[in-house]
Amino acid sequence: MRGSRPKRRVAALGSAGALVTATLIAGAVAAPTANANAAGDHGQDREARGTAIAAARAAKAGIDWQDCPADWNLAKPIQCGYVTVPLDYAKPYGKQIKLAVDRIGNTGTKAERQGALIYNPGGPGGSGLRFPARVTNKNAVWANAAKAYDFVGFDPRGVGKSTPISCVDPQEFVKAPKADPVPDSEADKLAQRKLAREYAEGCQERSGWMLPHMTTPNTARDLDVIRAALGEKKLNFLGVSYGTYLGAVYGTLFPGHVRRMVVDSVVNPSREKIWYQANLDQDVAFEGRWKDWQDWVAKNDATYHLGTTRAAVQAKWLELRATAKKNPIGGVVGPAELISFFQSAPYYDSAWAPTAAVFSKYVAGDTQALVDAAAPDLSDTAGNAASENGNAVYTAVECADAKWPTSWRTWDRDNTRLHKDHPFMTWANAWMNLPCATWPAKQQTPVNVKTGKGLPGVLIVQSERDAATPYEGAVELHKRLKGSRLITEKDAGSHGVTSLVNPCINPRVDSYLLTGKLDAADVTCAPHATPKP
Repeated sequence: MRGSRPKRRVAALGSAGALVTATLIAGAVAAPTANANAAGDHGQDREARGTAIAAARAAKAGIDWQDCPADWNLAKPIQCGYVTVPLDYAKPYGKQIKLAVDRIGNTGTKAERQGALIYNPGGPGGSGLRFPARVTNKNAVWANAAKAYDFVGFDPRGVGKSTPISCVDPQEFVKAPKADPVPDSEADKLAQRKLAREYAEGCQERSGWMLPHMTTPNTARDLDVIRAALGEKKLNFLGVSYGTYLGAVYGTLFPGHVRRMVVDSVVNPSREKIWYQANLDQDVAFEGRWKDWQDWVAKNDATYHLGTTRAAVQAKWLELRATAKKNPIGGVVGPAELISFFQSAPYYDSAWAPTAAVFSKYVAGDTQALVDAAAPDLSDTAGNAASENGNAVYTAVECADAKWPTSWRTWDRDNTRLHKDHPFMTWANAWMNLPCATWPAKQQTPVNVKTGKGLPGVLIVQSERDAATPYEGAVELHKRLKGSRLITEKDAGSHGVTSLVNPCINPRVDSYLLTGKLDAADVTCAPHATPKP
């Protein structure tokens, strides 16, 4: 399950998801840091040297900022450009790929400017190019930070406007209805396993040349090259969801290059969790947050008429699921499409009311609202291409970052056991990740995330009941990063906390970004406002 805004996606999957020219080159390029897990690791040394070479080159070249292409849908004064990076950092003079970047200048004075703030929204596979739009859209939560920082977004390697990858024809990818992710028989499991294997083969066929290099450490190296191209001596970084893991890996590989770092909704960086176990942990957390949403729907029965208890709302859900399994709604919305749509509620509180409204209309006899919300739009070729690309990158990065179990017995045992008490997401998530069991490219050992020389205090923000990135991940990262501070949003579970209005959290994020100061101790905050029906 990817940990950023879910898109409708699926292939093998039942699940959805289913972010200034250089002044002094010397200033922009710090010495290579090869300390990350590199004791005696010559590969890592070579990649550190390769990054330093690529960064020096990028600092010299800068970025040729232009008005953004019309089809990027980024209004002036946002500017766009490209940064060139090596496909393989061990071969910095070998094949190069392009990364799309954009920026908007700080809104304050020259004296107030503190450099660039680079953003990643998660995924893996999320585009960060919308980040500068927080300024053009006058997003109040980010107004203080925008005075001090240029807001810089980028598409990571493989994503969108950068050199992209693909695993399957996008129109095929979104076709519906998919098979119900919850298997009724061994034959169902066999069919899903075949789809997962074919998906992995499709990735190799369409994008095999990039697959071995689609790793989080390489994206972290890319981030360092972007930093240099911007003319920045040190990195200011905001990472949400998977972006927190990217930040953690960057901080491990380049501890002396970090100036300020905010990580929000944290992927557990433990090597034991990346990525197989992390996905199993999600299934448990999703079930908990799904129940939180049902409790809220029940509390607002006067609006939604879906039942006055969680059990009643769950019964309506199971009834809807059974109906869609027997006869897909509108011919296109089966259980897989329902999960794709409904999972946005456990992800984001902002989806609570819209999801409940669609469900309520369906129960009252309006099936069209559900079809409009949950079925793919085959005419939206650009959106479908983006969904397919996002899924391809998600799969490629998670499969390449770590060794996955290759034995089907392991997957079957773990997911069968989990499904018993956590049925909402378990099997859908399993099929989405199963291509990693037969992945055709080399799988790495995850970076050992830790504090290196020069790493400043990092600000960690996390809601207690987050489904996509369970709370333990924030605790684990906090333990590993000396001098970090953890802000916990208690009794809350929305994924991505820093963009919500919370008077306990927003000023602390501002204060850290503007002054570098952290609280003397960890902080627990009351939750943001509960959604209104």
